[in-house]
Amino acid sequence: MCAYTVSSDTFFTLIVLILYIAYFTVTFSVNNNMVTIEVLTGSNFKKWKEDIEFAMEMADVDLSLVTDKPGDLTVASTDDEKLVHAAWMKSNRICLLSMRRSILDHLKSGLPIDCTAKELMTAISERYHISSNADIGSLLQVLFNMKYDGNGGVRDYVIRMVDYQTKLKALKVDLPDTCIVHQALNTLPPEFSIIKTNYNSQDESYSINNLISRVVAEEEKLKKEKGQVALYVAGSNSQKVRSLKLILIKLLMEPLRNLVSLVIWVQIKFLLRKRVTTTSFVRRKVT
Repeated sequence: MCAYTVSSDTFFTLIVLILYIAYFTVTFSVNNNMVTIEVLTGSNFKKWKEDIEFAMEMADVDLSLVTDKPGDLTVASTDDEKLVHAAWMKSNRICLLSMRRSILDHLKSGLPIDCTAKELMTAISERYHISSNADIGSLLQVLFNMKYDGNGGVRDYVIRMVDYQTKLKALKVDLPDTCIVHQALNTLPPEFSIIKTNYNSQDESYSINNLISRVVAEEEKLKKEKGQVALYVAGSNSQKVRSLKLILIKLLMEPLRNLVSLVIWVQIKFLLRKRVTTTSFVRRKVT
């Protein structure tokens, strides 16, 4: 049997995730499609609205969210009008149930009861409406405080700036591409100084796509240079290690050579002394 150990931090994260899914999302089936919607808590209205619209469209029951209630059927109503009326009524019923099911109970107070799904969405939107001026201020603050830190790549960094530009344009604040190009270049680190210098030395402005292609190419070049520097440093370090080994061997061999020389000298001296002693002995014996 395999045993798995889970750290306390991982276990706590799993518990928080389970509680979040249990209390802050609702999941149900619509037309054999599983739908998950984040519960409206007040501060997450935009996310909740996006979830509702996406889920109802994917389930093909969003007709009542985007159109007004059709006229009542009469004897003269055509088959097409009857089909549209039936589809709208079904859509309205499902959308109302989905919306009310995904709102916290205390937030339902004051919302209209006898209304269509479109009217209910309008009422909720008015309750949680945020001033466009506040949105503009927040977007501008984020845009002009952005700094590239290397995470995600420089392409993603510029595209995020363009995303804020698009959101501001929807709020009738039209920032030209030139402004985004300047802001992107001014917030890139010094490693991109070559592109900044080239841009400042010419009169024509880059397009967004042109800027992206240039900074991405420069980033790839910088990555290769860093890799080569790392290899050079590694090679230099290994060369230094070899040099240190040679120096160490030389230092160790020097006294060893001296010791060998001393041993040889002692042996020679011993042999010479022995020879002299033997010669003297022979002479005395002959005499």
